Amino acid sequence: MRATFQNSGTALSIGVFFSLMIAGLASSLPATLASGLRQQGVPTALAHQIGALPPVASLFAAVLGVNPVQHVLASRDALTALSAPHQRVLTGRRFFPELISGPFHQGLSVVLVVAAALAALAAVASLLRGPRDTGPAGPPAGSGEQAGLRQRITA
Repeated sequence: MRATFQNSGTALSIGVFFSLMIAGLASSLPATLASGLRQQGVPTALAHQIGALPPVASLFAAVLGVNPVQHVLASRDALTALSAPHQRVLTGRRFFPELISGPFHQGLSVVLVVAAALAALAAVASLLRGPRDTGPAGPPAGSGEQAGLRQRITA
């Protein structure tokens, strides 16, 4: 039964982690992405469209090591309209990771603050529980069996 609860809790924890991470990303990623694209010569309207893409796509692209900017710009035939230096920057390995590092940091901060608050809440709940009940005075039930087992193991 304990393993079932632990497995369920792990799945729930991962879901909460990613939900909070995406919420943190959603607050600053669109503006950061649009701004970075505009600085590289992408037209403003297209930069805002790409910036409005769901932050889930950017998060998983980063985890998988994919540059979604390159794919989106190429699919809309906007990459060929840019100068060669801008194309190299946008399709390079550093542009997208460096661009999302700030919003990613903000999303991770949200996750860590919530985790710290939940840990503090759990500590307070543990303190309010009171002392543990050790049961009736005397040796615990089955202690003779455990002592006999220990003697057999050490002999």
